[in-house]
Amino acid sequence: MMEETYVFIDGKYLSLISKHFGKGKYIKFDLNQFAITIAKSQGLWCNAVYYYTAPPYQSPKPTREEKKRKSNYDSFINVLNNIPNFNIREGRCQKIDDEFHQKGVDTLLTMDLASVTRSKIKTLVLVICDTDFVPILNKLRESGIEIILFYFSDFKRNSKFSMSNYLLTACDKHVLIELEHFNKSIKK
Repeated sequence: MMEETYVFIDGKYLSLISKHFGKGKYIKFDLNQFAITIAKSQGLWCNAVYYYTAPPYQSPKPTREEKKRKSNYDSFINVLNNIPNFNIREGRCQKIDDEFHQKGVDTLLTMDLASVTRSKIKTLVLVICDTDFVPILNKLRESGIEIILFYFSDFKRNSKFSMSNYLLTACDKHVLIELEHFNKSIKK
């Protein structure tokens, strides 16, 4: 019998990786199957998925484009809500100087990670890239929980995919996400 795990996914980060492998277009893949695929690659059974995202920005008087983006997002979330053991955590989207930023997403992820010590799970799989998680990851490791990080790097300094050694050292194992992980999760 395989050891159970939870898979934590930063949706924005995984979307960037998907767009990279899709050569500028997002790969259409099954998120739940992706989580199962990466867990299984480590000999683990995916017991639950925690997916962190934020709805698209809506101005006080939403434009047609904003309404369309929100409608597409709502359809996407409705599909995910019907998957057993698939947990969606939503922050919010804020517009700052004509740029959009997710707010509250990392805090939600940190809160969920902190609650893992009350479960029977001994290994966690994460798809994240932010060094803000290092303190909670170190705390989890101190409590005996193994941390496996799935990430992508193009191994270019200061690129959007450069990975901090600080985050890598806070994990027991780190695995490079490859196109194969997406290919095994393509929507049929």
